Amino acid sequence: MATSTSKAATANRPAKLTRSEKNDDVKRRLFEAAAKMVGRYGYADASVARITDAAGVAQGTFYNHFENRQELLDQLLPVIGQQMVAFIRMRIDKADSEFGKEVTRFRAFFDFIRETPEFLRILNEAEVFAPTGYRHHLDNISTAYVRLLKRARGPGQVGDYTDEELEVIVHVLMGARGYLSRRYAYGEDGPQAVPQHVFSAYEKLISSGLFDMAKASG
Repeated sequence: MATSTSKAATANRPAKLTRSEKNDDVKRRLFEAAAKMVGRYGYADASVARITDAAGVAQGTFYNHFENRQELLDQLLPVIGQQMVAFIRMRIDKADSEFGKEVTRFRAFFDFIRETPEFLRILNEAEVFAPTGYRHHLDNISTAYVRLLKRARGPGQVGDYTDEELEVIVHVLMGARGYLSRRYAYGEDGPQAVPQHVFSAYEKLISSGLFDMAKASG
């Protein structure tokens, strides 16, 4: 007959993971390890041996989840990109206007970089070493971004842009993030706080534009 102590021990024992849950856990660990290894060594030297060692799994296990190293690398940036989107989305709810949402998205992007310092190397090297993943990432982010701005069109919100023009605007804003992160988000010792004037300049640009034509014509 089971004692109360043994019953309590059984009740407190963690539930066994299903096969599907175990597979998901291993794949998650492989992605996390790949991100760390690419961030540290670059795509070229992020070997299967290094990735599996960092993930704490056997090399044979790797091939239960990916056909080869390139398949993992091509999936890596889109996976981290979706993590970035989720990170930013959690902060958007606090914004009280479409302008405020865009400011929040911009600031949250740099917060994500500080919390995920390997992201920029993964992004910047992907065009050469993981072109399929790079294209998927850009398509995922730009498509979602355009959709957001389309919904935000209206008086006092996003201006009177056509759908085609909004796609251009989105790539301008994405490009701004890329170049500004290279210029201001990293120092000699790694990730650093972005100066306040970066945010104030961006806010002025998206709220008023570069040229104040109303005053020029007045």
